[in-house]
Amino acid sequence: MIKNIHEIRDPIHVFIKHDLQERQVLDSKPFQRLRHINQLALTYLLYPGATHKRFEHSLGVMELASRIFDVVTHPEHLSDNIRDLFPEINDPDKCRYWRRVLRISALCHDIGHLPFSHAGEKELLPKDWNHERITRELILSSHMKTIWDNLEPPLKPEHIVKLALGKKKTPDLEFTDWEIMLAEIIVGDAFGADRMDYLLRDSFHTGVAYGKFDHFRLIDTLRILPPPASGDEEGETSNEPSLGVEGGGMHSAEALLLARYFMFSQVYFHPIRRIYDIHLKDFLLDWLEQGEFSTEPDEFLLFTDAEITSALRRAASDTSQPGNKHAERIIKRKHFKVVYERNSDDIKKNVGVPVASLLKEPIEKEFGKENVRIDIYPAKGGILDFPVQDRSGKIVSSLSVSQVLNMLPDVAVDYLFVNSDIKKDAKKWIDVNKDNIINASKEGEEQ
Repeated sequence: MIKNIHEIRDPIHVFIKHDLQERQVLDSKPFQRLRHINQLALTYLLYPGATHKRFEHSLGVMELASRIFDVVTHPEHLSDNIRDLFPEINDPDKCRYWRRVLRISALCHDIGHLPFSHAGEKELLPKDWNHERITRELILSSHMKTIWDNLEPPLKPEHIVKLALGKKKTPDLEFTDWEIMLAEIIVGDAFGADRMDYLLRDSFHTGVAYGKFDHFRLIDTLRILPPPASGDEEGETSNEPSLGVEGGGMHSAEALLLARYFMFSQVYFHPIRRIYDIHLKDFLLDWLEQGEFSTEPDEFLLFTDAEITSALRRAASDTSQPGNKHAERIIKRKHFKVVYERNSDDIKKNVGVPVASLLKEPIEKEFGKENVRIDIYPAKGGILDFPVQDRSGKIVSSLSVSQVLNMLPDVAVDYLFVNSDIKKDAKKWIDVNKDNIINASKEGEEQ
């Protein structure tokens, strides 16, 4: 007798189960490539344990998405209005089909990532391309078509694209309310399984405690809820239901969003992690043919972290190789040093643009363009809101019941890096010139 259900041991979820049909996706070339794509790029140079891959993360997203689906579609967790809005829930065959699509979409949501994930993605792909668009092309490619056709029942690849990427990343596709809801289970801003898994997994492997939260309690209290009756008078409102929580899960929801804040501020936006991404991007711009990755599926699938790492090591030891200096900075740990970062004093000055961008041109004139790099990630603004069902059954805004969410700071990056050889002189130059440059910029804005 052939075993249908298989188990994969996982340090976060203990066991991740999948069946023979899903195993076809696991064994596919696009998915197996994820075994060789680091989840956190070169972060292992800073946090040595951060060597985990997109492969196990994608398995974890499938596991969490399945748990969320089973909770929010449970008959005892559905109001009559939600049942009427989503007739798929009441049809066992349709429900089974969409659960399968959800699990497969969760597996495939990251297959379009470049080597070392997000490092330099905008500059290393042709115009209007990103990893989501490559994911879409791979799902629709000949590599996967045979799998979708052979599954029982066969899956429509466009359904997988919608759930794997969501409405924001595929604005040209028409979504039903049901498809919007299922995509939110995977890629939702508040309670998406993608976010839950990467916080738990990255926290574990980096050895920090910032990303931990009670995901068991949170998932058990997730519900499909309508928006609060009052809405948000000042912002955009929506009549669409979304993932929310019962009141008893509010502390776990707060813990998730706090974990996200701390992981971004302490790990993802750590200056050394960020400068290694910049050096890697600079290397790839020199090393890649025409300075960008191919978006043709067969060509794209040839590149993993392994090929890039090998090229880095060769280039670092041979001055004739393209990208030699950038490779040396990575392999020999000669990375640029941060000499300016966002701080409360400059924020209070209400500077209209990132300070690093103001300093960039004058400091390049002083020390040379090749010795300066900036890294800017602006604060997104706006506080994440979601519906909460209180003990009386009333639907309220999370912002009306949580002081924590209202006080959660924005996360932003405003770094200026320089060659370590000139760090001391560059810092002195910034101390003397920064305030004058900021004031001149403010005067220019007022005129």
